[in-house]
Amino acid sequence: MGSAGWCRATGDDVVALRDLERAASRRGLAHVFGDLPYPDDDVLARWVLLLDDPGVVVEVVEDRDGLVALTAHDGASLRHLAVRPDHWGAGLGREGFHRAEAAGARRLWVLELNTRARALYESLGWAPSGDRQECPWPPYPTELEYAAPPAP
Repeated sequence: MGSAGWCRATGDDVVALRDLERAASRRGLAHVFGDLPYPDDDVLARWVLLLDDPGVVVEVVEDRDGLVALTAHDGASLRHLAVRPDHWGAGLGREGFHRAEAAGARRLWVLELNTRARALYESLGWAPSGDRQECPWPPYPTELEYAAPPAP
């Protein structure tokens, strides 16, 4: 797939970013979060802070139905990557990942039980660093840090 129409997100995108992340989470992480209510307000507040942070780049792809993909990175870490479930398998996650990596991302955190994302990162040569932390949202599942392969 060629390069999708990625562009910088703005403050006007904050609700759409939250909604895209919610849709991807509900579909892809139902086995982790179950029927727990989505932390809408907290996630919305986090997007407001990210969009306001000059060190964070938030990029999106849009279609006539709204946001299709998002990536957020800060020059050292991939902070967020999500694709609307009706576009899974189209290469947008891989594209968003490569955009973050090209901008300097060498680390990321991923839920231990997010096998779909982990398979993508491992297919691109990234591996768990051994560091673990608790996710900030109930039921507080474990997150693993992944790191880029060492430079040759």
